[in-house]
Amino acid sequence: MAAGAGEPVLPSKGVCVVGGGMAGLAAARELRREGHAVTVMEQSGDVGGQWLYDHRTDAEDPLGATAPVRVPSSIYACLRLISPREAMGFSDFQFFPTDGEGRDPRRFPVHGELHCYLRDFCDAFGLMDTVRLNTRVLRVAPAPTSSRWAVRSVRLLGTTEDDDVAQEEEEVFDAVVVATGHYSQPMLPTDIEGMGEWTRRQLHSHSYRTPEPFLGEAVVIVGCGNSGNDIALDLCRVAREVHLAASSEATAATPAMSRVLMLANHGDVLRLHAWIRRLQADGRVEFADGSSVVADTVIYCTGYTYSFPFLDTAGAVTIDSDGYVVGPLFEHVFPLSLAPSLSFVGVAKKVLIPWFFEVAARWMAQVLSGRRALPAEEEMLRSVEEHLRAREAAGIESQKMYEFGEKYSDLAPLEEWKKELLMSSIASMMADVETFRDRAYDDSEIVRKGLRGWLDLAAQAQAKSMAVAVDVEAERACHG
Repeated sequence: MAAGAGEPVLPSKGVCVVGGGMAGLAAARELRREGHAVTVMEQSGDVGGQWLYDHRTDAEDPLGATAPVRVPSSIYACLRLISPREAMGFSDFQFFPTDGEGRDPRRFPVHGELHCYLRDFCDAFGLMDTVRLNTRVLRVAPAPTSSRWAVRSVRLLGTTEDDDVAQEEEEVFDAVVVATGHYSQPMLPTDIEGMGEWTRRQLHSHSYRTPEPFLGEAVVIVGCGNSGNDIALDLCRVAREVHLAASSEATAATPAMSRVLMLANHGDVLRLHAWIRRLQADGRVEFADGSSVVADTVIYCTGYTYSFPFLDTAGAVTIDSDGYVVGPLFEHVFPLSLAPSLSFVGVAKKVLIPWFFEVAARWMAQVLSGRRALPAEEEMLRSVEEHLRAREAAGIESQKMYEFGEKYSDLAPLEEWKKELLMSSIASMMADVETFRDRAYDDSEIVRKGLRGWLDLAAQAQAKSMAVAVDVEAERACHG
C-alpha cells in the first residue's frame, strides 16, 4: 500500500503488465495499492484471459502447432469449474453467488460466471482505467541505454487476426510483469507415430468448443485429464463412438475410478483404451495393446506449454525442451539476473487461484517499491537448484504453497474450512468426475460453520450493493 502519514515515501515505478487475465488483474491491483503507475496490455476485447470465452478457434491450425496461437482462449462451451467458488475469491473480494441474468450461483459454476466475477473485481477496484484492450505486445526487451524495459505493442482494430492494425508503438517502463498464463499454446505428444501422415481431422482441445461438429463421428480423445474427461462426456451426446485413450503409459497404468463410472453410464458410446501407438494413413488408430479403431477425428487433450514469444531476455529466461519449466525463476516469480524489474505472476501450476496469484503479486509490488528485499542472486540460485532437484510432477505441494504466502506476504492464510472444502471437492471429483459438481454436498461441520459465516458476508455484500444502486438511481432522478 502507498505510504501513510508519518511513513517514508516509497518510490513509484511505471510498470507494464502483459495480460489482463486473473493473474494480470491481481498484479495490477497490488501494484496500484503500492503506489505504482500501471499499464495493463490485453490482446483480447475484454479482461478475463482464459475465462473470456471465444467461439472462434484456430481453424487454419487446429493442432496449435505454430506459436503463438491466433486465438488465445482455450475455453470450451460446457466447461465448469472444478474448484468450489467459496475458495476461489480474492482475499477482500469473495466469489459470492450473484443473482441476475447470465449469472450462475452454483458452487461449481460455468466458466462465464468466473468471467463476470473478474469484471466485477475490475469495477470494484477501478482497474479498467489501467487496461488497454485489443493491444498485443510484440516485444519486451531491456531498453538499450538504461536499466528499464522497452515494450513494443500494436493496437488491434478488428475482431480477427486478418483485420487492420494500428501503427506499432514502443514505450519504456521501469518494470514489466509477465502475466499471460499457460493455457494457450498446445502441447502435442511426440511419441505417436504417423501424426504427420494422418489425413483425417486432428485438433488440440484448445480448438474444441462444442460437440455439434462431431455429430455421428467416431472420435478418439488422447488424454484423461480434466479436459479429456469433459470433452469425452460432451461428445457422448452426439458422437457415434467416443474412444478415451491415455496420453502415456504411466496414466494408462492407473485408471481412475471416475472413468470406470463414466464407462458404466455411457458404455453404449464410450470406450476406454491404453495409449496410442500410431495413426495409420487409412484412418485407423492403433493402441499400445494391439487393438485399433477407425476414427474420423483425433482430439489431443494433452495440456499446454509455456510460451512467451514476445519476451527477449538474451537467454536469461528460458523454457525447457519439454515445455514444463520456465526459469531460472526465484519462487516462480523473479528471474535471477533480471529481478526485480522483470517478474512473472501466474506461471506456477496446480496452485490455488487467485490466492497464489495475489500473494505473488503483492510480494512483487512490494519488492519494486523497496518495502521488501530479495536475497542475493547467489542465494536465489541455490534456492532454484534445490527446487528443481526436489520438483515433483504434481506441482507445488499444498503445504509449501501456504508457506510461500507466510514468507513473502502479509496476506491472511486461507481459512481451514476452505482448505478442507478444497480437499473434499478433489476427493469427490476423483470418485465421480461426471456428477461431483451437482451431487448433494456432504460437508463436514467445520465446512458448514465456515460456509454459514461466508453466506452471511454474501448477504451483507448484496445488501450494500443494492443500497448503492438505489442511491445511484435517486441521484439520477434528482438530475433527470
